[in-house]
Amino acid sequence: MTVKSDKWIRRMAIERRMIEPFSDAQVRDGVISYGLSSYGYDIRIADEFKIFTNINTTIVDPKQFDPRSFVDFRGEVCIIPPNSFALARTVEYFRIPRNVITICVGKSTYARCGIIVNVTPFEPEWEGLVTLEVSNTTPLPARIYAGEGIAQVLFFESDEECDVSYADKKGKYQGQRSLTLPRL
Repeated sequence: MTVKSDKWIRRMAIERRMIEPFSDAQVRDGVISYGLSSYGYDIRIADEFKIFTNINTTIVDPKQFDPRSFVDFRGEVCIIPPNSFALARTVEYFRIPRNVITICVGKSTYARCGIIVNVTPFEPEWEGLVTLEVSNTTPLPARIYAGEGIAQVLFFESDEECDVSYADKKGKYQGQRSLTLPRL
């Protein structure tokens, strides 16, 4: 398995529509950077957020998740309460090839402020908008800027295709076109 370079990412984004919309270079003037980098792609966070609140529930249960645990917010700047988190989604839609898996890591600008981004790997043949979890680990409110970089995706290509892809399994998050809550 090898990590893929900007040339490979550019080719796959253009020829196979792997990333849409696609920024062919790093955009950085006055924003937290996003777009193509040397060995990855810096994704942007959209302006749609679900901010966690503990007003209506006392237990977080992934098998019986109560959507009332979130307050919906749409805007250019999201304030995440201290020691809390928000769900969001990417601006970009991804189509992952069958012999590729990705990992996604938070950007250092946010990490240096105690803001952590959690995203599971994009499995072979998964496609959709990515649901992001953005945690504020600090005792102070934290700002998140919509339309700007939030995390970097690294692409790993295998020498061979997997036997069973996410599409083959009919994964529950396949083709998501909005911010998606936990499903069982």
